[in-house]
Amino acid sequence: MAKQPKSLNGRVVAITGGARGIGKATAAALVREGARVAIGDIDAELAQRTADDLGGGVRAYELDVTSRPSMSAFLDSTERDLGPLDVMINNAGIMPIGPFVEETDASAVRQLDINVHGVLFGMKEALPRMLPRRSGHIVNLASVAGKSGFPHLATYCATKFAVVGATESVRAEHKDSGIEFTYVMPSLVDTELTSGLKAGRGIEKAKPEDVADAIVEALKVPRVDVFVPKVVGRISAVMQAMPRSARESVGRMLDGDKVMVQADMAERAAYEQRAAASEPGHLEQTEEEKQPVG
Repeated sequence: MAKQPKSLNGRVVAITGGARGIGKATAAALVREGARVAIGDIDAELAQRTADDLGGGVRAYELDVTSRPSMSAFLDSTERDLGPLDVMINNAGIMPIGPFVEETDASAVRQLDINVHGVLFGMKEALPRMLPRRSGHIVNLASVAGKSGFPHLATYCATKFAVVGATESVRAEHKDSGIEFTYVMPSLVDTELTSGLKAGRGIEKAKPEDVADAIVEALKVPRVDVFVPKVVGRISAVMQAMPRSARESVGRMLDGDKVMVQADMAERAAYEQRAAASEPGHLEQTEEEKQPVG
């Protein structure tokens, strides 16, 4: 018998990195479901503009996901203004690309801080609020890069493998807690994060709304691992059953080894610079910094 979908009406949802892209689209989808939504973002002004645009009583807060006190303050404010936390969506992340040996240590540390510690802090701060009520749902944004390695994306892949592994582990620790866990694995999504990138053969870039709809679906009818688009999950399942040589041949056939390597870095310049400066006090760029990099 099919599970009866859960209603999201009145549920309190906190979303990190909610000012733009997938976070914004997810907030919009949840508002349509009647949820009470809080978005946290390093760019507080943009978060407030996004909240104003979305309407539906969305609240916006400044959030640095690399700081556990900031995460705690974000969820404290959410619960003060909207009520007890029902859903935590750890969405914030950055994706610099380039050859591994040319990656700066600062870039690697920043990716680990945002993509990994941001998710860990989100879970560590959300779970104590949910466990006493034996109710809640944690959604972590991973990536297809959390299942496969891609050239010119080594550290990012490492962070997304970490998100997948951490979610599975924490879920196992709390299997009888009444709390649901989901990790979402999009392919390329048409946001600023994938500017200058073309999807591989046979797979179109997903829309942020596609990921948002998948998240809403997983909240209504809980699932642990969610691929977007769904065909990527089917491809992944088939490939995992293959010997390594065959799996790598199929990956090359789908251009998986070329997507990042052939990136248009001039087109990505604005994103790469913003990702490198994604911390409090460093969002504003000088005119010199705004110039495209060669």
